[in-house]
Amino acid sequence: MQHPTPTPTRHTIMRLAVASACACFALSAQAQQAVAPAQQAPADTTPATAAPTAAPAAVEPVAAPVQSAPAAIETAPGSAAEVAKENVVTVSGSRIAARGFTQPTPTTSLGAEDLAKTAKPNLFNAIAELPALQGSTGRTTSTNSTSSGVQGLSSLSLRGLGAIRTLTLLDGQRVVGANVTGVTDVSQFPQLLIKRVDVVTGGASASYGSDAIGGVVNFITDKKFEGFKANIEGGMTRYHDDKNGSLQAAWGKAFMDNRLHVTASAEYGREKGIESPGFGEVGPNGRTWYKNPAFQVRPLSQTNDGKPQYTAIEHAQQYQYSKFGLITSGPLQGTAFGANGQPYQFNYGSNGVPTGTGSVTNCVNPFCVGGDLSGSVGAGTNLAMDLTRQVGYTRVGFDISPDHEIYFTANYGKVKSHFSPNPGAAKNANLNIRCDNPYLPASIVAACAANNITSFQYGTANAVFPENINVHPTREMKRVVVGANGKFQLGGKEWSYDTYAEHGVNRTDIIVHDMTLNARYNAAIDAVRAPDGTIVCRNAVAAAAGCRPFNIIGDVPVDQAAWRYIAPANGPQQHTRQTQDVASINFNGEAFSSWAGPIAIATGAEYRREHYKVTGDPYGNGIFADSPNTADYPADPLLNTAVGNNWYAGNYHNAQGTYNVKEAYVELNVPVLKSPTWGEANLNLADRHTRYSTSGHVESWKLGANWKTGLDGWRLRAVTSKDVRAPNLSELYAAQVVVNNIVQYQGNTVAIQQRSVGNTRLRPEIARNTIVGIVLSQPSWAPGFSASIDYFDIKVDGVISALTAQQEVDLCVAGNQEICGAVSLGNPVATNNFVTVQAFNLASLRSKGYDLEGSYRMNLKDWGLPGRLTLRALVTRNISFLTDPGVVGTIPSEGAGNNLGTTPRWKGLASQSWDTDQYSLTLAQRWISKGVYSNEYIECQTDCPVSTIIHPTIANNKMKGAFYVDLGGSYKFSDKLTGFFKIDNIGDVNPAPAPQTNLSFGINPQLYDVLGRVYRAGLRYNF
Repeated sequence: MQHPTPTPTRHTIMRLAVASACACFALSAQAQQAVAPAQQAPADTTPATAAPTAAPAAVEPVAAPVQSAPAAIETAPGSAAEVAKENVVTVSGSRIAARGFTQPTPTTSLGAEDLAKTAKPNLFNAIAELPALQGSTGRTTSTNSTSSGVQGLSSLSLRGLGAIRTLTLLDGQRVVGANVTGVTDVSQFPQLLIKRVDVVTGGASASYGSDAIGGVVNFITDKKFEGFKANIEGGMTRYHDDKNGSLQAAWGKAFMDNRLHVTASAEYGREKGIESPGFGEVGPNGRTWYKNPAFQVRPLSQTNDGKPQYTAIEHAQQYQYSKFGLITSGPLQGTAFGANGQPYQFNYGSNGVPTGTGSVTNCVNPFCVGGDLSGSVGAGTNLAMDLTRQVGYTRVGFDISPDHEIYFTANYGKVKSHFSPNPGAAKNANLNIRCDNPYLPASIVAACAANNITSFQYGTANAVFPENINVHPTREMKRVVVGANGKFQLGGKEWSYDTYAEHGVNRTDIIVHDMTLNARYNAAIDAVRAPDGTIVCRNAVAAAAGCRPFNIIGDVPVDQAAWRYIAPANGPQQHTRQTQDVASINFNGEAFSSWAGPIAIATGAEYRREHYKVTGDPYGNGIFADSPNTADYPADPLLNTAVGNNWYAGNYHNAQGTYNVKEAYVELNVPVLKSPTWGEANLNLADRHTRYSTSGHVESWKLGANWKTGLDGWRLRAVTSKDVRAPNLSELYAAQVVVNNIVQYQGNTVAIQQRSVGNTRLRPEIARNTIVGIVLSQPSWAPGFSASIDYFDIKVDGVISALTAQQEVDLCVAGNQEICGAVSLGNPVATNNFVTVQAFNLASLRSKGYDLEGSYRMNLKDWGLPGRLTLRALVTRNISFLTDPGVVGTIPSEGAGNNLGTTPRWKGLASQSWDTDQYSLTLAQRWISKGVYSNEYIECQTDCPVSTIIHPTIANNKMKGAFYVDLGGSYKFSDKLTGFFKIDNIGDVNPAPAPQTNLSFGINPQLYDVLGRVYRAGLRYNF
């Protein structure tokens, strides 16, 4: 497949940039003679900004020589972050390490002290609270899913673009993915040895390669730590659940006259989660906010009456089943079953009356409001997973000479979680019970006869099941790195280098217990009385294969043998092994000097190989050579051996794939201005060429500028870049899953074989990222004050997205030849018709907004009080987040302000911190603006227009925002021992209802705090 080549305009930009650099080189000698050394202004080495203390970013002045913060708010003079002007600094948003270099890409830095103030059991939680971080996943997300692949995964997402478009690094190096999309698990990182986290809120593919469309999060360890330190902490919510504790220790020591340096850390932590309360409209452990929210949706054809199609309701009652069974259609509709199978009349909400045809008056399928809610399954999901972390890390560095170090690092991380996605296994009026079923009460058998029926439609929440489905993901990472770094002389200039080779393995095992097999369940509930009076399975083939009849008529004792027949001890399983191999080398130096300053160059090359193999159990995958029947999964004539998919949920399939990447880059920092009147300015240029084994060549580049104006404290910056995200292993090599389906084609309904599979022809997503900002940094007229505003505009084309079979057919009919290659219809032999359902580069998205940041620091001694006062705030404003599916019959949808999603209009945090040498107190605020359920809804109560698929009407399209207040503090008992406490969400603010079209917990944990008030306390020891 041919791939687009760089446009002439882009080539011109890069050529002009290089020409500018060359012009500066040519003029450097003459310019140096023209400018006296005394006239040269000192290099700008102002450290990077810290984020607000204690809140989502709880940050104090950064004790590291980093420049250019996200809002570029530099720390106050005299802080620990100040460094001498000759210091060479490296910023995560760039590969340049040079004196006085200020990068144009906004970067927020959080130091170890800042992170400690958050007192979070997992570093991930502290970072995810930053306003620019939107859409991150943690242990409160995807708790309702068996097969999402992100359960228990702590992954970071910038700008709401998803974790797959945010590059997460450890010491500037890639880390093996923790799921098949290649996303890393921050919980597997060493946390006590982290001395700084840099959050780059702009495209960085030219510097770091694929995935850095939204930006980069770089965890930087303390490589020269000496001494011993330990943390112990514990906590729980005000509801006495989610009890958590962690124990961390780190040690470092230098040997052989400081030539050999060894650091090591070990960490154990557990957050016990919040158990499912089971069935009914009840929140876990006394939480009263759960009220069965849902969307009541009227049929589209009925919306010509001036009434809205959608209504957000509370106390939603699913009337197609009850807790222990309900007849849902026919003359016996409305008959429910309770203790010992006794029938009774079901209490429908909305004063509803069953019609005998499956409908209920005053209700909108499938919900009534109120009534008997005992069988509701919405609250049965774990509010937070039980998660255990075990992490070990070591680094050994040896100086083979004063200028050269070789090193070795090893990282082990194991994260185990478990949760229940839902209670029972609801059957929504999709069962058929025959009237001769021996478990039916005699009164129902007689009613069948009286009404001349032999069977009836039935629904149940299956609350009779003795256990809820429970999922146990375990991720285990083993990663080793060997490398070297140092400096050397070349052409009379000092150059630095670093090189490393990495091998990482991540094994992910997902084990599911108490999951039912559909075919066995259907056979077991279809019981009949044998001639000898015993109750047996009606299906003779099933009976011969061990079928045991299972009674689902009411709240009755469970036959354990029957239970283990339908839910065998060995349930769905998925075993994934991912490997990553990287070899990288980078050089950095100041090749020339011009009248405006040294011209710095960074260049390097990298090779990377990614591989994965996924194996499912034979019942989920089907019977193949790599998933045969075994003693744990014996052959069963009822089960589908060709395609699998036999489980109620959790049907994992086998897949494997490999790709490799070769790339090289160059980056320049070119000073172009140095004047006492006009200030200082520099250009930051980068170009990277990458070749993927699957999709060929792609280029990424960056063109940025930074101007420290002659006006006191004012600085301007701008950067534009072309960034890329390559298709991941799952998108390329997803396992083939075959099911039967139908599509509409040329006015006919056509039966097809739907083949869902990966697409090795996918191309990289291409993004254009532009940021323009203005910074005010500690002017002489307002010492201690800094502020900034940065406008961002990110456009991503060729977004990889999956389509339905019908969408592919429609696109092919519309003339898309690439899609037509996946469709074969109109064959003489009807069984040869198929549609290959794949992901394609069809969609696009565009995100626009701005970041605001401000800080003020003052010494209270000037007011006769002890200590220092620090005020900080960060805010992100999403102007637009537009997604275009690129599919026939759809329009672009606006996600900004959609609070059911991940991109609110406003997200902010602020903090006020009082610090003395002995104690500190920090008050922090987190804020999410109010929004809507969807920007595509039309809100109306009367005289509504006719609803459409694209623009449905809704009675109320408002979703509440949230405002949280946190309080933390510490007290130093001695030079070595410090105690601390933290209270998150002091007001115990409830999450806003987030209704869905099905019963669920009805919350959005990616935006809202769902745990309630949390208390934590602990001790830190440093020696």
